[in-house]
Amino acid sequence: MGLFDFAKEIGSKIFNMDAEAGEKITEYIEANNPGIDNLTAAYDDGKVNLVGSTDSLEAVQKAVLMAGNIKGVNEVTVNIAVSEVDDADIQAALEPENVEYYIIQSGDSLSKIAKKYYQNAMEYPRIFDANKEVIKDPDLIYPGQKIRIPLN
Repeated sequence: MGLFDFAKEIGSKIFNMDAEAGEKITEYIEANNPGIDNLTAAYDDGKVNLVGSTDSLEAVQKAVLMAGNIKGVNEVTVNIAVSEVDDADIQAALEPENVEYYIIQSGDSLSKIAKKYYQNAMEYPRIFDANKEVIKDPDLIYPGQKIRIPLN
């Protein structure tokens, strides 16, 4: 499962019909906007295409995770112009060395994940802060959810 691939049957249910999905996904991301301008999301059979512009790769990473962690979405493509990226390969640019992606497993907690990555369970707020757009409550995470782990 790559950065842009997600588990379709897990996540927040924000739309009931495919016809409303693009609009609902756009509204959902904009409500917690990580810094994407002129955002639109198009939905087709589990695939979301995000379009917009930003000056931050972190904003794109968060928008991808927000869209991907919606029930009914199994793939996210990105057509977001990023002013700090000279390279046309956005997928390679979205996988920087200072961030790792983690898929929540059954029995996980943010403390347990922090212990694994930082050798200190009390560092869990670092993970929560990096994922506030995706995780609303540090005690409410679910198996299959994909999150960012800041490594620096």
